Amino acid sequence: MSMYVGLDIGAKTVAMAWRQGGRTLGQEEIKQTPEGHRKAVKQIRGLKPALVVLEATGIYYLDLAMALSKAGVPVAVINGKSFHHFAKLKLTQSKTDALDAALLAEYAERMQPTRWIAPDERLLGLRDVGRQINRLTASRTQAKNRLHALSAKRCTLPLLIEDEQDGIERLNQRIERLSAAAKQLIKEQPEFQAQFQNIQAAKGIGAASAIALMAELCILPKQLKSPQVSRYAGLDVRLCQSGTSVNKPARLSKAGNAYLRAALYMPALSAVRHDPNVKAFYEALQRRGKKKIQALCAVMRKYLTGVWACIQQGERFDSSKLFSSIHQVKA
Repeated sequence: MSMYVGLDIGAKTVAMAWRQGGRTLGQEEIKQTPEGHRKAVKQIRGLKPALVVLEATGIYYLDLAMALSKAGVPVAVINGKSFHHFAKLKLTQSKTDALDAALLAEYAERMQPTRWIAPDERLLGLRDVGRQINRLTASRTQAKNRLHALSAKRCTLPLLIEDEQDGIERLNQRIERLSAAAKQLIKEQPEFQAQFQNIQAAKGIGAASAIALMAELCILPKQLKSPQVSRYAGLDVRLCQSGTSVNKPARLSKAGNAYLRAALYMPALSAVRHDPNVKAFYEALQRRGKKKIQALCAVMRKYLTGVWACIQQGERFDSSKLFSSIHQVKA
């Protein structure tokens, strides 16, 4: 009988449980330290599990998952929402780390999730830089909004306005420094440099958007299909139709990578205005009764498909290949 291990990830500790033949055989607590990870890897290897399952909990799962993968242990990293629904299905009333670990082991046994492929550590560095740029850009937008509000009052102290201006300037410097670092990381890999140039052939995608997109897509396995990548980004459509009483409009699942969706929004908005093929597709959807935001999300999904093709096939972005001929603008 196969052995299955569940790991409930915390910031300081990890609860571990192992299961065989439908029964939980043991539990233990692991410290979130390099030494704790080494001991856990040694113990888990001794159990010879068919699969180890853990949730993608922030960043806290990554080091342990990488250590297990490098040691040749089969690991599956699952979406927390999937496990949440599994726990509800089991009618679990209590919630503790130990119980969650045991339930994760049962999840591994019953659901047999797909094995996780550990990304290259250099690619993780690019992703971390891209996400930090995203956070700093959001902070800069908030600072600019505060500056606008302060400037709207005649009685605002000049000190406050100067303070916000200094903060914005500092954020600009940090974003520029990290963008230069991201470009250097891309430049070090000739394959990435070519992809970086090919992606920017798309209307609306400049260097900043290309960095954000590559930072999230570079760690994905190349064999993924376009629908899988759309689902990873949370751009897949969720239908809700049941009988005659439930017939809700289709909506995006949003059960995916929010950084990818954010990186695609402005390029799609720009492409609707400046790319004739995209504009024709966007307007055709509106004529069919779609709302503007629905049509824009469809453009985002199409753009993601095109960007993924650039990464997979090494070709320049070409919007004419993404849209049906009835939407294309004749030269």
